[in-house]
Order: sequence, then structure tokens, then C-alpha cells
Amino acid sequence: MAKRAAPEVNAGSMADIAFLLLIFFLVTTTIEKDKGLLRSLPPIDDSEVEPPIIKEKNIFTVLINRNNQLLVEDEEMKLTNLKEAAIDFLDNGGGTNAAGESCTYCKGDRSESSSDHPDKAIISMKHDRETSYEKYIEVQNELVAAYNYLREREAQRLFNRSYQSMLEEKEKNQFSKDEKLNDQIERIKDLYPMKLSEAEPDKS
Repeated sequence: MAKRAAPEVNAGSMADIAFLLLIFFLVTTTIEKDKGLLRSLPPIDDSEVEPPIIKEKNIFTVLINRNNQLLVEDEEMKLTNLKEAAIDFLDNGGGTNAAGESCTYCKGDRSESSSDHPDKAIISMKHDRETSYEKYIEVQNELVAAYNYLREREAQRLFNRSYQSMLEEKEKNQFSKDEKLNDQIERIKDLYPMKLSEAEPDKS
């Protein structure tokens, strides 16, 4: 009796199905973006130039201890008050014309005990190794919000438009450079440069 030949299985359609499943997976899958803080690191400076002397009044110290308590200028402060305190420091404008540190656009109290000029104002942030990440991010957000508030104010004053909308337009048209827009953004950044220094956390 002759053996019956086994029928061949057409595997061509299987490859099509696998390809369709792969496309379906790529289309429907959502990939989560990494969350973090956007920071531009300064370039490496190999020169041996001595760092300039910084007046103590031009440094705004922010500390988060191991108990997640916020200390600003060695005094305990609520997180809700941090943004306003940072704005008052950055916008103080206590410099004098004689010293060449006068700020013509600052609207602060011009106190002699606070920062001379936004270009010289430095916010020094320090935290403990046991500080929670959530608290660290909350403090960072409040400090960045202070800079953004002042930049928004100057964008409205100089160009009668929102600073955030300028950044969004720049990102939207990143492949077609708008020199005028870029110059306006840089001008605002120069008025209130973000000088946020993060010190090494305490080991204790």
C-alpha cells in the first residue's frame, strides 16, 4: 500500500500575521518618558584662574535636612513661601551706580542686605542624603518657578508676549532657526540668569 504524502503547510501567511502583530504592538504601545530635571552643565574649565570673591549677601542658601524640613537662610520656612522669598532675593536690586551694580529693571526693595543684581544673585541649594526625592523635586520646582516668574514679567514688558509661548514656538520650529526669537529669549535669560548651585549632600 502506497504511503500517503503529508500535506505541506503554507508558512507564508504566518509571516504576514507575525508582521501585522508587530505593527499592532508598535502602534498601540505607549513608552513612558524618563522624568527628571532639565539642566545644562557648564563646560569644563581647565584654566587655573582663581574664582571671584562672592559677597555673602549675594548667596541665598536653601537647605533640606534629613527630616525634610526646609531651612532658608538658616530659618525654617514653609514650601509655599519659598517661591516668593526667592523672587524677593533675585529681584532685590540692591547694587549702587557707584559700584556699577545698579539694576534698572528690578522691582525689589533694593535692600543693602540682599542681592546687588540678578546677575550676581546665586541660589545655593543643599540637601541631606536622607532627604526624600519627592521633597527635593518640590523645592527645585519652586526655585525654578521663581526664575520663570521673573522671566515671564520681563517678556511681557519687553515683547508684550509670554516667555513660555516663546519657548514653545522655539521648540516647535527647532529645525527652522528664528534668529529674532532666539535673541529675544537669550536677552530675557540674561536679565535673570539661572544661577542655581547644588552643593554635595551631607554625609551625616
